[in-house]
Amino acid sequence: MSDLRKVVIDGIEVEVDGAMTLIQACEEAGIEIPRFCYHERLSIAGNCRMCLVEVVGGPPKPAASCAMQVRDLRPGPEGQPPVVKTNSPMVKKAREGVMEFLLINHPLDCPICDQGGECDLQDQAMAYGVDFSRFREPKRAVEDLDLGPLVGTHMTRCISCTRCVRFTTEVAGITQMGQTGRGEDAEITSYLNQTLDSNLQGNIIDLCPVGALVSKPYAFTARPWELTKTETIDVMDALGSSIRVDTKGREVMRILPRNHDGVNEEWISDKTRFIWDGLRRQRLDKPYIRENGKLRPASWPEALSAAATAMRGKALAGIVGDLAPVEAAYALRQLIEGQGGVVECRTDGARLPAGNRSGYVGTAAIEEIDTAEMILLVGTNPRVEAPVLNARIRKAWAGGADVGLIGQAVDLTYEYAHMGTDRAALAALVDKGVSDETREKDSLIIVGQGALNEADGAAVLGHVMAFAEASNSKLLVLHTAAGRVGAMDAGCTAENGMDDVAKAEVVYNLGADEVEIAPGPFVIYQGSHGDRGAHRADVILPGAAYTEEPGLFVNTEGRPQLALRANFAPGEAKENWAILRALSAELGATLPYDSLAQLRQALVKDVPHLAEVDAVPQNEWQPLPRGTLGKADFRGVIGDFYLTNPIARASALMGELSAAAKARGSTAMAAE
Repeated sequence: MSDLRKVVIDGIEVEVDGAMTLIQACEEAGIEIPRFCYHERLSIAGNCRMCLVEVVGGPPKPAASCAMQVRDLRPGPEGQPPVVKTNSPMVKKAREGVMEFLLINHPLDCPICDQGGECDLQDQAMAYGVDFSRFREPKRAVEDLDLGPLVGTHMTRCISCTRCVRFTTEVAGITQMGQTGRGEDAEITSYLNQTLDSNLQGNIIDLCPVGALVSKPYAFTARPWELTKTETIDVMDALGSSIRVDTKGREVMRILPRNHDGVNEEWISDKTRFIWDGLRRQRLDKPYIRENGKLRPASWPEALSAAATAMRGKALAGIVGDLAPVEAAYALRQLIEGQGGVVECRTDGARLPAGNRSGYVGTAAIEEIDTAEMILLVGTNPRVEAPVLNARIRKAWAGGADVGLIGQAVDLTYEYAHMGTDRAALAALVDKGVSDETREKDSLIIVGQGALNEADGAAVLGHVMAFAEASNSKLLVLHTAAGRVGAMDAGCTAENGMDDVAKAEVVYNLGADEVEIAPGPFVIYQGSHGDRGAHRADVILPGAAYTEEPGLFVNTEGRPQLALRANFAPGEAKENWAILRALSAELGATLPYDSLAQLRQALVKDVPHLAEVDAVPQNEWQPLPRGTLGKADFRGVIGDFYLTNPIARASALMGELSAAAKARGSTAMAAE
């Protein structure tokens, strides 16, 4: 039940929920309040005092608008709505005083500070500060922390807003940061000087309102006003986080999150944020042909001719990699099936039902995690499969949701009821049934690829769907590959999965680097990096990476999203759909489109829901038969979070993080 209250802010009367804080009420009225410690996704600290406002009829001193609720305001003498002023002389004087205090110890190193140009302290000192300081004592200095290879620290700049402490504790679920000391000796530090152990730690760089926490890999490489900013979609996991790619010339300099309440809120994982050095290294920038066991550079006409010659009259199969956009998958399917071949995108053997969207996507939206009262995880470790989604489950858990897990017992940053590790635990749960009380709750089941990529994957999915029906739960299939749902939508599924691919004489590999292709077939590899797929190839056709071409991706909840080009592919590499279109002409079976717009029109005609960009389509519920379950434990699908795809494996930083994670995982031996 809402508790609406009227309040007059700077002469504007607004009606807001009584539970709102004054800072939120001011935003409703279109008035901006300066702040350093307040953040709408973190708990309220109330310790920077920059958001002071005057409450008329209240105490004769300014009030912190982030820590006072609208319902705490007193009405006027005749019951008039309470009055708040945000630009009175009292407020102006208070803000100038707060700013003067904040700058007492702040070093004047703006010219060499990485935050320069996008610094809250700079902006607010300009808007609300004064042009002098009465402080003549020496400034204090603080030793810098070592938080690991991602976050660089300059702690003398810290203004103790505690955003980083609240984020790591509340959202990331680690307890390594805190504040020690009092008064002048107060400082943010890490417990026993530990480095941060979280794959969401890069978000504290964005949260820091000054230059105390900066990106180590990006440090001193560019200024914000030199960068071209492109809003696009991330492909490091299947969540489809909204990101902004900043480029300088042809190079990606950094990747930042964008706010999208329905998907990633405003967080991204460290792999998403720091992958960009992998976009520069080990790139395929020209076509190659294998002769006498060795690859030699070739021209485009020569390589396309060699590929077409190899394909003519042979049993063909195409495989779609994890990072392929829907357009490329669709063009490959049309090309290969036009030559009588088959195309498959479930390269890890996942038993996802072709054509049944409720079986390979589910019926839930990611946003529904927030309101769920019960969440069951089956065969998944969301902390490594989708760290931002895991933070969302943690938020639901903190709000009172019960979480259960069937699968490996792992640290998920929140408490859960461990209900078993194997198929028997799932069967027992389904057979037990559920009470009416449970049926009435908002429940959600998240099933991971670890439950579906074994031989009995279809039976596991059948059992999960049966339990979803019995408990009146929504279902979310958590994918690990960004391109998988889109390729399934485009119909890239063979009748017998990868078994059909194994029978082919020629395999067209569209960026699938996690697959071992047995000796025998002729392999044409189209991709961006010199990874496993390129080593096995007989012809290599260099394609664009995800920041280098526009493309559609469909995320794990079935939401079509549009990725835009931020920079251009190196050397002679081309857009993926264009390579397939050129090859089709060489084969004498030209695909019926000459531009990406025409290709998208054909694609939308075949798969209409792909036209609804950024909308989650409702999937018709089609339960699978329960089938016979095996006896094995559910296994994790991601061995190493930092090395899951060719871009990550080309990144020197991801290699360093992977080695650090392994070292942290191996227990230290005591000295003999």
